[in-house]
Amino acid sequence: MSAPREDKLKNVLEAVPAGFVVDARWLEAHGVSRFLTRKYIDSGWLERMERGVFRRPTPQPVPLDWQTCVLSLQHIMGYQLHVGGISALGLQGYSHYLPLGGRPPVWLYGNDTPTWLSRLTLDAPLTSRTLSLFSDPALSLTDNKAGSTATTLPWGWTLRMSSPERAILEALDEVPAHESFHNLDMVFEGLATLSPRRLARLLQSCRKIKVRRLFFVFADRHKHSWRERLNPDDFMLGTGDRALVKGGKIHPRYRIMVPPEFVETSTGADDGP
Repeated sequence: MSAPREDKLKNVLEAVPAGFVVDARWLEAHGVSRFLTRKYIDSGWLERMERGVFRRPTPQPVPLDWQTCVLSLQHIMGYQLHVGGISALGLQGYSHYLPLGGRPPVWLYGNDTPTWLSRLTLDAPLTSRTLSLFSDPALSLTDNKAGSTATTLPWGWTLRMSSPERAILEALDEVPAHESFHNLDMVFEGLATLSPRRLARLLQSCRKIKVRRLFFVFADRHKHSWRERLNPDDFMLGTGDRALVKGGKIHPRYRIMVPPEFVETSTGADDGP
């Protein structure tokens, strides 16, 4: 192998830990042509996972888990995406139900999520969403090692995900098609330590009236201490009734259709200071 080829291979091996993945776009940006990629595959330095996706082999063959894939996207290939919604809540200790018959999907948020991601075989399916929910797409993201048990994180890497405050709003955006009132009601019960300041910034940045109304429906229902620091009148809740579920009832205060058990005779917490 010529010296230039050796230099390019050395750069790849230094940037990609064993078991992690890169795509053809990243390889080409680092001077590795399709011809060289085939050579590296034939030599055992790379293995093909899917068309245009490659992994640095591990000493012992292991399946590709979703966390290794997402960490590769974030830290090696530089895709601006994060784990959010109910997945981020679960990784940070806010347990929720596990559906029967398999692993729940992992919710991934980003505007440049690669198309090949849906073709990979992982230990959990990935569901992609854009960053359109908030006017500030980077608001209240956090880097931590939560949920890293399936992966030994190299070089101090962390998994970028939504804070609990952002994640619950992302999860509410999926009601009722992909998240249930019952599941989020159980999650909300455990959200006693959220930051009211962070919630206020997120609610101001949130672009969907539906999400803001639903947030206060749940917040009034559970009456955590941080609710007293949030005044619904400070946030644009819109006008008019909003239909959401069949067979439901219009919430008397927030004018959105919810399951009957979410409609109480009282309006819950007061408006705050």
